Amino acid sequence: MTTTHSSSSLRRLTGALFVVSAVAFAAAATALSITFDWPDILREPPGIVLPAFAAGGPGLVWLWFTTAWTYGLLALPVLLLPAALGLRSNPALQVATSVGAVSVLVSLIGFLRWVFVVPPLADSHVTGDARTRAAVEATWTAQHQFGGALLGEHLGQLLVIGWSVTLSVIILRSGILPRWLGTVGIAASATYLLNQGDILSTAVPGFPVWDLAGLLGSTAWGLWVAALGVVLLARPAPENVSSTGRPDSASFLHSPTNSRPTQAGPRN
Repeated sequence: MTTTHSSSSLRRLTGALFVVSAVAFAAAATALSITFDWPDILREPPGIVLPAFAAGGPGLVWLWFTTAWTYGLLALPVLLLPAALGLRSNPALQVATSVGAVSVLVSLIGFLRWVFVVPPLADSHVTGDARTRAAVEATWTAQHQFGGALLGEHLGQLLVIGWSVTLSVIILRSGILPRWLGTVGIAASATYLLNQGDILSTAVPGFPVWDLAGLLGSTAWGLWVAALGVVLLARPAPENVSSTGRPDSASFLHSPTNSRPTQAGPRN
């Protein structure tokens, strides 16, 4: 009874964290979009970005800080999910969990450069002479491509897509969560992957870009994360799962607990 209660509590906690992280990041990102024209401003030249950032003052810096850490919150449920599903020994999910955690870390670096790297560059650009502005713009471009395009967007998005696709395949194969969640996860991840065209075009001029991929992909993926959280909150997962991710059919059929009716489950 204690083990069952502990497992149920962990699953609810994990689900709540997925929902909170998705909703909190969506709110922060919306505020950032209204205040700073994000993410469109990411593709503007430094002569436009830096004065706009400086004009935002400390409030904009704190908004970037909030956006960064609301996304960073996602690492907690990602790390808790294998235990919440009873799949701690599943090798595919073990690898995917590590990949998902790393993705959050590199994305967090991409976001936090707006807090620790960009402010002094913006100040120097606004107060400096023409020579200083030219040097600052070159520095801005270097850090923007490395910390933003490479780490935050390219690696951050690819790794988190790898996590969500792996989890979705496990869901489809095992039935440990509703299979529609796995199907939607793969579809959202595939759409989100198309946003890589916009990122690669910053390094390879003329690379094909679908302008709506970022908006549609990130929105669909965020909604899928929230749906994952809601499902974990509403529908208990099977308690006995094999290391391959499939429910143990014998224990699932004969367990007294499971004999009851089942309840209804960035750019930088």
